[in-house]
Amino acid sequence: MSEPGTPPIIGVIGGSGVYDIDGLENTRWEKVPSSFGTPSDELFFGELDGQKMVFLPRHGRGHRIPPSELNYRANIDCLKRAGVTEIISVSACGSLKDELPPGTFVICDQFIDRTFAREKSFFGTGLVAHVALGEPVCPRLGDAIEAAIKGLDIPYQRGGTYLAMEGPQFSTRAESNLYRSWNCDVIGMTNMPEAKLAREAEMCYATVAMVTDYDCWHPDHDDVTVEAIIAVLLGNADKGRALVKATAPMLSGRGESCHAGCQTALEMALITSPEARDPELVKKLDVVAGRVLG
Repeated sequence: MSEPGTPPIIGVIGGSGVYDIDGLENTRWEKVPSSFGTPSDELFFGELDGQKMVFLPRHGRGHRIPPSELNYRANIDCLKRAGVTEIISVSACGSLKDELPPGTFVICDQFIDRTFAREKSFFGTGLVAHVALGEPVCPRLGDAIEAAIKGLDIPYQRGGTYLAMEGPQFSTRAESNLYRSWNCDVIGMTNMPEAKLAREAEMCYATVAMVTDYDCWHPDHDDVTVEAIIAVLLGNADKGRALVKATAPMLSGRGESCHAGCQTALEMALITSPEARDPELVKKLDVVAGRVLG
């Protein structure tokens, strides 16, 4: 449970190898069941200099599951059941701006959700809730990530809008130019509804979007080869692991609740009166919303 005052356990959602970090000890894979179905994979538990960490391969080991078929609710639910209090999301993306070339990391602070084929809430008929998403990521986590990245040889931008598209196909050029006209910075397929669900689960959440190439708006996009993209992907993966390793100790000392209020997001969110709540849905939400459901 991520109640205020709980010592932090850092969760990392990313590629299959994001957990391959030097110095990670007491490691084990463990299946953690969820009330919302089957998560992408087992969870990988470990400790880095005493800091507890939990890793989830977003698409499963070997990249088995496409973005639209990910069980986002089960992924967030099982991480919370494992005791995770804050989530660092690491994901590949395309760039929508000239000044964000391949190899750049963007510590996003906003999202535009253009997905349409995914379950986006833990709540529903029988228990309605509306959480605030004006600031969809945790600024405290963003501060820690930025402090860590400054010590690494990684070009980065603090702040930026992530356009979440449904996929699995990439954008048409018309769509890409539309998103550029909206002043979006990067485009990807996975961070929504992930961020929304983390907020509903009262977990701190931050996104590190790793640029692999320019989206198709760019005049030189067609000149990019698969080999070039793979080379950037591999380089980004190494840098992503280094960033996670550098960020972990900066989050290990927190013993109080998040000053941004992430861990009390449901305080005023439940709308359905207690006598009208669906007992089965309440039971499913024992961990996600247990703090406010009693």
